[in-house]
Amino acid sequence: MNYNVNKIDEANAVVDANLPKELIDSKLDAIAQNAAKTMDVQGFRKGKVPVAVVKQRYGAKMAQDAEGEALREVFTVALNELEISNDRLVGEPAVTKFDKKEDGSIDVEIKISARPVVDLGDYKSLLPEVTTPTVSEEEVDARLTEMAGQNSPLVKLKRKRMARKGDHAVIDFEGFKDGVAFDGGKADGHTLELGSNSFIPGFEDQVIGMKYEEQKDITVTFPEEYQSADLAGAEVVFKVTLHELQEKGEPVIDDAFAKQVLQGEEDANVDMLKEKVTEQLKAEKTNKYYQDELKPEYISALVAANDFALPASIVEQEENQALNNLIREMSEDEVKALQEDAAKVESMRAEVNPDAIKSVKATFIVDALAKAENVDVTDQEVTQTIYYEAMMTGQDGQAVIKQYEEAGYLPAIKMSMIEQKVIIKLLDEKAGKQ
Repeated sequence: MNYNVNKIDEANAVVDANLPKELIDSKLDAIAQNAAKTMDVQGFRKGKVPVAVVKQRYGAKMAQDAEGEALREVFTVALNELEISNDRLVGEPAVTKFDKKEDGSIDVEIKISARPVVDLGDYKSLLPEVTTPTVSEEEVDARLTEMAGQNSPLVKLKRKRMARKGDHAVIDFEGFKDGVAFDGGKADGHTLELGSNSFIPGFEDQVIGMKYEEQKDITVTFPEEYQSADLAGAEVVFKVTLHELQEKGEPVIDDAFAKQVLQGEEDANVDMLKEKVTEQLKAEKTNKYYQDELKPEYISALVAANDFALPASIVEQEENQALNNLIREMSEDEVKALQEDAAKVESMRAEVNPDAIKSVKATFIVDALAKAENVDVTDQEVTQTIYYEAMMTGQDGQAVIKQYEEAGYLPAIKMSMIEQKVIIKLLDEKAGKQ
């Protein structure tokens, strides 16, 4: 087997090789002999099937397997020569040439991408200066008023008027599909916040404008993805009666409210609640300050200070993603024109290349930072975070996790969480919090 290994840089290499017919045939014979030991073929005892019969029946598939094994042999030899361990490989090797010759040999070209070795140096010296955000008394009072307003009891409107967005309407309703009442579609004295979008789309909009004791037929269509198959996508009519309107009472901030919020705290009072809210606001401000200002500044400094070879395949993937994002914003005519203009595509690729390089470099730098600081995120932490965020937005946590898993998003989410964790750790250390 003739081969040549060209090491381009620490992260990239190209292997050119000729797979001789003899090598491929030997691989094929070995595969066929192993298959003959276990194969069931009518007319032959198990384990006694002639190799020639096996080749006759399954030769095409086995030939592909033999070529694949010969290719893997070249790849293994190349890795040994390059002194690249399997854990340094990035993605699958790219077979960019597979040319079958008349003599039965195959000319191949394999591009190999490896994880770069990143020497961060004195990375802590590049950390930006950190100032501690302050929280004003006015901000604390505003947050307390907001919290108290959310917990204020509903009170009946003293003046009868038409329903408005933001009102809490007390209604009776019953739903009918094709004139027949359906299960789960009836309630009496139900309180509905108009504008909350907690009912079927279009329902709340039609309640707005109703008067006290008014009866109204409201026609809506259930979403196609509705959980009940009988109602999914169906048009139904709700017979609705509006009895009264309610609104939030004036917020009251006192020790009783503090005890309600700070459950489990002994001697809870307004002053203690103010301290807790101050801490919460400071944490929120700090997190935003870190994420929006300090993190981008720090990563930019790290990217500028560190120069190392990048896997070409990963840079290309990043370019492709950026190009796809641009194409999604194009009109149908623009996309059609682009398909016929290879030069324009290459021009666009050149435009996104600098940002792609920075993004890929930043990814490897963050990975190196995490290793240097012994920071990791478990798979359980990832799924717990996704589940919590899904639940906070009213989604099915398990369904979202499954969706992300099937789409292949979990590794990227994990990397993002690691990035956030390690940079917060370093910035907190800089601020003297550790």
